[in-house]
Amino acid sequence: MHDAGRELAGRLRVGGTRQLAPSGTVTPTRTYLSMLTGSFSSPAAGNPTGVMMEAAYRALALDARYLNCEVAPEHLGDAVKGARAMGWAGFNLSIPHKVAVLDHLDRLAASAAIIGAVNCVLITSEGELVGENTDGQGFVTALRGVANPAGAAMVILGAGGAARAIAVETAMAGASSITIVNRDRARGQALVDVLVHQTPAEATLVLWEGAYGVAVGTDILVNATPVGLSPDVAATPDVDLASLMPEMIVADVVPNPPQTALLGTARERGCTTLDGLGMLVYQGAIGIHLWTGLNANTEVMRDALERQFRV
Repeated sequence: MHDAGRELAGRLRVGGTRQLAPSGTVTPTRTYLSMLTGSFSSPAAGNPTGVMMEAAYRALALDARYLNCEVAPEHLGDAVKGARAMGWAGFNLSIPHKVAVLDHLDRLAASAAIIGAVNCVLITSEGELVGENTDGQGFVTALRGVANPAGAAMVILGAGGAARAIAVETAMAGASSITIVNRDRARGQALVDVLVHQTPAEATLVLWEGAYGVAVGTDILVNATPVGLSPDVAATPDVDLASLMPEMIVADVVPNPPQTALLGTARERGCTTLDGLGMLVYQGAIGIHLWTGLNANTEVMRDALERQFRV
């Protein structure tokens, strides 16, 4: 357990009137101080993360809250200072803050430094702000439920934040080759350079011009773009769908709807599919572990999101 997580676990109220002591023993002490966590983004209204995070807290019997906060870019520094001043355990970051927050942190975890973006911040008991990137870790955890990334030949559509996190973490997990498919040459090449120079994987760039045909021998195809996100649920990335082969794993980072049009076509063609809920759930569970040292129930978290999306 992370030292900061162990200390937080010792402060949290568990089961109403009980408190978990640092040694793991239960004492009758009651506290009315909730653990605070949350997310900073803009726009924030469509972010469903709080639904699964608070479900996880309830399942763990923690007196904890997850606040979804609308934070404009010019106010990010104030929000970070406020979280530290109010004793938050940590917070997540979404668009447009994942890179800008680097200017407000004390240090970065190793993979976050390579990725160059942060989506999760741990605030230690000393008030130190530690930047993590749990997006790629969440993807790898979900991927391991269907396949081992070690030795895999991967194709990643896009070169944005999600693509960077997934590419770096799968490379660190042993993927042998990663092809980045992107319309912007400079942005795509920047990610390829990171992979080539800072990870063990081989990497190449393919400019996305017209329908992309997935190369024979590809093990894993990842849509790391927002194409297919609700309400545009019928959209698919510009891919030659006839190039999807049954031996491929096709993954999508879009969480809503979980079953995107791309995944539907991939299943029809016999591919193994991986939806975006897995990445979302596991990155959240990793964040909870960083903040508390406890293991969240990912089934509870996923069920909470699935019920929300069915509304």
